Amino acid sequence: MGTKHSTLKKQQPPGSVKEIQKKPFITSQPAKSPEVKPTVPDPPNIQPTNVKSTDGSPLFNVNLSKIGSTDTIVGPNKAMKARSFNMTEHDFSITGVSSSFAPVPVVSSDLTNSKEKIETIDVVCPPDSPSPKRKVKKEKSPEDSEPPIRYFEAKKQKEKNEKRRSSSPVKNEKNEKSGSKKTVDSEVFDSGPFKKAYAMGHADHSTASPFEISTTPIEVNESRAHRTIEITNRDKPPIGKDKSTGSKKKFGIADKNRRMTVAHVDMGLANKGSTAVVGDDFWSPQNSEKKALKHRARLESQNDGCLSPSSLKSVLDEIQTEPRCKSPQLVDLHTFRDAVDVNYQRMAITGEELSGVPLEDLKTASGHLIEALHLRSKYMERIGNQFPSTTRNFLTGHYPNNLPKHRVKNTETTVQTSFNPPDPPKDHWGKNDPLPKYEKYYKLKRNRGVIDICNEDGTIDEQFKNVSVTKEEFLNDTEKLTAMIVDGPLKSFCFRRLSYLENKFQLHVLLNELRELHEQKGVSHRDFYNIRKVDTHIHAASSMNQKHLLRFIKKKIKTEADTVVLENNGTKVTMKEVFKKMGIDAYDLSVDMLDVHADRNTFHRFDKFNTKYNPVGESTLREIFIKTDNYVGGKYFADLLKEVLSDLEDSKYQHAEPRLSIYGRSKSEWDSLAKWALTHDVWSPNARWLIQIPRLYDVYRLKNMIKNFDDMLDNLFTPLFEVTNDPSSHPELHLFLQQVSGIDSVDDESKHEFVHFDRSTPCPPEFSDVENPPYNYYLFYMYANICALNAFRRARGLNTFALRPHCGEAGHVSHLLTGYLTSESIAHGILLRKVPVLQYLYYLTQIGIAMSPLSNNSLFISYQRNPLPEYLQKGLNVSLSTDDPLQFHYTKEALMEEYSIAAQVWKLSSCDMCELARNSVIQSGFEDKVKIHWLGPNYREEGVLGNDIHRTNVPDIRVSFRHEALVDELCNLFRVQNTLKH
Repeated sequence: MGTKHSTLKKQQPPGSVKEIQKKPFITSQPAKSPEVKPTVPDPPNIQPTNVKSTDGSPLFNVNLSKIGSTDTIVGPNKAMKARSFNMTEHDFSITGVSSSFAPVPVVSSDLTNSKEKIETIDVVCPPDSPSPKRKVKKEKSPEDSEPPIRYFEAKKQKEKNEKRRSSSPVKNEKNEKSGSKKTVDSEVFDSGPFKKAYAMGHADHSTASPFEISTTPIEVNESRAHRTIEITNRDKPPIGKDKSTGSKKKFGIADKNRRMTVAHVDMGLANKGSTAVVGDDFWSPQNSEKKALKHRARLESQNDGCLSPSSLKSVLDEIQTEPRCKSPQLVDLHTFRDAVDVNYQRMAITGEELSGVPLEDLKTASGHLIEALHLRSKYMERIGNQFPSTTRNFLTGHYPNNLPKHRVKNTETTVQTSFNPPDPPKDHWGKNDPLPKYEKYYKLKRNRGVIDICNEDGTIDEQFKNVSVTKEEFLNDTEKLTAMIVDGPLKSFCFRRLSYLENKFQLHVLLNELRELHEQKGVSHRDFYNIRKVDTHIHAASSMNQKHLLRFIKKKIKTEADTVVLENNGTKVTMKEVFKKMGIDAYDLSVDMLDVHADRNTFHRFDKFNTKYNPVGESTLREIFIKTDNYVGGKYFADLLKEVLSDLEDSKYQHAEPRLSIYGRSKSEWDSLAKWALTHDVWSPNARWLIQIPRLYDVYRLKNMIKNFDDMLDNLFTPLFEVTNDPSSHPELHLFLQQVSGIDSVDDESKHEFVHFDRSTPCPPEFSDVENPPYNYYLFYMYANICALNAFRRARGLNTFALRPHCGEAGHVSHLLTGYLTSESIAHGILLRKVPVLQYLYYLTQIGIAMSPLSNNSLFISYQRNPLPEYLQKGLNVSLSTDDPLQFHYTKEALMEEYSIAAQVWKLSSCDMCELARNSVIQSGFEDKVKIHWLGPNYREEGVLGNDIHRTNVPDIRVSFRHEALVDELCNLFRVQNTLKH
């Protein structure tokens, strides 16, 4: 029918209660047939659709084809506006549970009240069809002339209901006395994406759509939902019996506890002698009462077995006030909440304390792992390197009984701390500052490969005794860890825990990815491009890309052709003569001719890769352009590095830690390097230096440059002890060391080790073999000397150094074991994927791993098999680095190239990228006074307290998830041990 339907005859205020008058369908008198009038057709293209309540039970059967207009659905209890939305896309939003649920129009009513009358039903209809809103006129009929049985009883009950409603405030209206707005269970969102909305919850509960910030834990809400279903089913009356008395009722007699069905109505109408209401006759005004009965029957049949919201109100109030421990749905989940409780969807496993393994295996595994954690803590305490405070608190016994609760972020200090460090002084080297002088100077004495700091009488000073571990102690600890990593039950336990962490992160992303993105969008100005990123693993000799090096060489050929750059057997050679001898000029040079880029031929061929450091295959050009100690005093290398550092400063947010080489051939290498840096002013606020020590003892021994391994250690560490004892002995080195953050050990790890480090291995003064010592031998004596050096420098008030070697790129897994004991962080670590016990220990101790997927792709493992995304999902402290842009990268910003390729191949989100960048800053050797500007003044705090999203762009949700997962893993281990102790 094309005409517009009329509105209600009796207008009611918004939110008021419409009454339902239920007419009895069984009478004691014969029913008369109503007058039949022309039929009214249904609105076109209308399909039946169920509209359901919040608990999943259908309330209305509404006819609609596609939702396009805004109409009113009027239920027995209240009128509500249904916004236009697309039902086919299923964009849902549900408070406190999920962000993938969108509002649906819901009507709350007490359908058990049999004395109310449906006056109108408005549906949401398409814009191109007439509104189905009907005006139902109550007309006199022969049936109304003689009041049926119980009519006056219904009228009396109706008056009582009206009196009761008039004396109590209506839901969802402002209480004039309190002035607060109350919410109801059936409330739906009616706001934009960033407007206030009201949803299910306690009084005055305001939420910010689309995500609720609930004060009620998620577990409580879920428990209440389960209890609602239980109570509903329990309160459902048995079929054919009275709910209160249990006595059987006559079929067809309707009272307030009786639920109708469509079959009941048809039978009642037949008993009254009425004709069936079918087709278009249902819309006719004469059939209004039958229409109301039929609709009510449909509602009650759909909701059969469910209590109405008003019926449940008193029961739910009892659940709300019931203690959590009494709820049958709540069990001890053994899960930890961060001190700053961030609202997001968490996963908790019942019985998690058993960890899916037999109890005996769990006891044994936890004992071994805690012992390994104690070993790592002991080694880091002696060298003075970082150890995570969370794990330390568990080892000292402070946790898990005293885990922090209900803490608040210190926003005041955050606001007072600027986002950028203060500008460096013009004299950034401190050349104008006087050298420090000390009251006491010590004697330095070498003892079995390690330097002892002695008094004048030759005795070791008390504060420097036992600063390092002995060789015997180190071997014992190594044997313990070796036994652990081959233990079958322990391997299975660690593999299960790592798999659980990986799957737990995947579930976290499925549930909270949109929440994390929403949190990032709420931060103004900050994004991935303007957060701090540090290239924690890059070699200075290859820190430029191949095109940059080509342009630099061409420029020097043109501008400094007559400059003497070499001296060959007393003959001085100019730049022009060098290239003339090779038969090339500036015009002939190209990237392909330089041949410095790694290709498929370098895969598992580290020897071929090393030749790529020689431009045009000539070691002469490497000597001229990328060496610090040559005929021109490293002038060209300094100019080239300053251009690279200038590019970093232009980017502002990119930083690097280039590695400069000290070989250990002579003691003068340190002074030469420091003089080079200060003379050419190779400095940048965006860079800190690391010193790399190549493991080339066998090469120097064959050339008789050194006599034994102790000579090499003497050349490496004695100048550092001397300048710490008396800065005036090496003034330039003293200034240069202030910009050095750590020491690295580099070389091809895949080389076969002919010598094994055990108790029969000679000490460094006695190690004169032409074979190279094993990796463990190098790292132990480097660690022992750095321990003594750091203790000495701390006593002098100077900066200390971290041991950050290349480790786990290839070779034996014992390299990773030694790195676990001695190193603050490592580079590469791709072999960890084969050793689940060590991988789990690296996770528990949060050892930094600087990974270079493009470098590994050309040398040892293809990009698709790189374990970085697995490490990130499990929660290991990983970061992205470039290693050698000269060999592996094409663009000017090599670090951004690493991030972009990783994001594309592994589908990393913005949150993942920002987390990697934050990890790189934490791993880096930049001073704390710099990091507090990049990460926030509280960055050393645990969990969310240590995160400032306005600086890192890492959501608190992600940081909270990582911290809670780590605490849960540690709790599983230490809870078992604490139980055994008691």
